[in-house]
Order: sequence, then structure tokens, then C-alpha cells
Amino acid sequence: MQIHESAEDYLESILILKNKSGSVRSIDIVNYFDYSKPSISIAIKNLRINGYVTVDEKGYIELTEKGSEIAERVYERHTLLTKWLVALGVDEITAAKDACRIEHIISDSSFEAIKKHIKGK
Repeated sequence: MQIHESAEDYLESILILKNKSGSVRSIDIVNYFDYSKPSISIAIKNLRINGYVTVDEKGYIELTEKGSEIAERVYERHTLLTKWLVALGVDEITAAKDACRIEHIISDSSFEAIKKHIKGK
């Protein structure tokens, strides 16, 4: 399942916003990232075309099963890696930024090993 880092970030943001407020529209993503409306519009269009999201007639965005799988995987990585880095003594802001970068490039096997190590403590 090959997907660009930016698309993973958008899917993760949709999951976070949906969990926070119950619904997501493009303007919510604009505010979340502080990006321009046209940039978000193009991103959502690409996610819709590729089957990761649906958008209803009122503009509400929903993750498809395929989009939800990616969003949940990225979010799990982000939260676990952030907590792990904080536990190692990294300040929370730096830990969150670093986790955001690591979450996209770490292999499944390395992440599972880290997860197993953390949960085994």
C-alpha cells in the first residue's frame, strides 16, 4: 500500500478531527494545517479519486475503509512514537514533530518491534 506522506497526514487529520468533533469538512482541515483552501480542495479531490475518502453533498468528509486503515495505522504510530520519545526525555513538542516524520518512513517490522518492546515494559 504505497501512499504519499502528505496523503497520510491528511487522512490522519481527518481521523483526528472526526474523533474530536464528530464531523469533518474541508474548512476544518484548512484550519488544522493552516493551509490554503485551494490546497486542501486539491488534496481532498485526490483522496476521493483514489478511494480514500467520500464527500457528501453538504461537504462532509468520511474516510472509506481503505482510508480509515491508513489513518489508523499512521495515528497509532504517531501516538506511540510520541509517547515513547517523551518517556525517553524528549520534550513533547519535539517528540510530536519527530514522531510525525518517523511514522511515515519506519518499516512495519521495526514499528512492531518497538511496539512490542514498549508494551513489554
